[in-house]
Amino acid sequence: QVQLVESGGGLVQAGGSLRLSCAASGHTFSSYGMGWFRQAPGKEREIVAAISWSGSTTLYTDSVKGRFTISRDNAKNTVSLQMNSLKPEDTAVYYCAASNGWGRRAPYDYWGQGTQVTVSS
Repeated sequence: QVQLVESGGGLVQAGGSLRLSCAASGHTFSSYGMGWFRQAPGKEREIVAAISWSGSTTLYTDSVKGRFTISRDNAKNTVSLQMNSLKPEDTAVYYCAASNGWGRRAPYDYWGQGTQVTVSS
């Protein structure tokens, strides 16, 4: 099992940046594919970005390509999401999640509690 705790959310003006971090407990962090998801009010949860076990492969939803970067540090059991050029439509609760697989369709079995990101116009 792995436990996940997100941090780094907050309020930022459009065009600004935030960096989300997710700290994982457990000794097998490097065996999990990791993902960042978000859910805005009244909308379904969507995957924002995912990264493979080694960090060598990443994917992004189209709306964040070129603005967000996912990375991981297996030595520190952390995964991060650097968010630049933020837009009001990026406002959502962001969740970190872990999967025994990886990618858009993998089942994510472990979830953090979420962190709020609010982008003002």
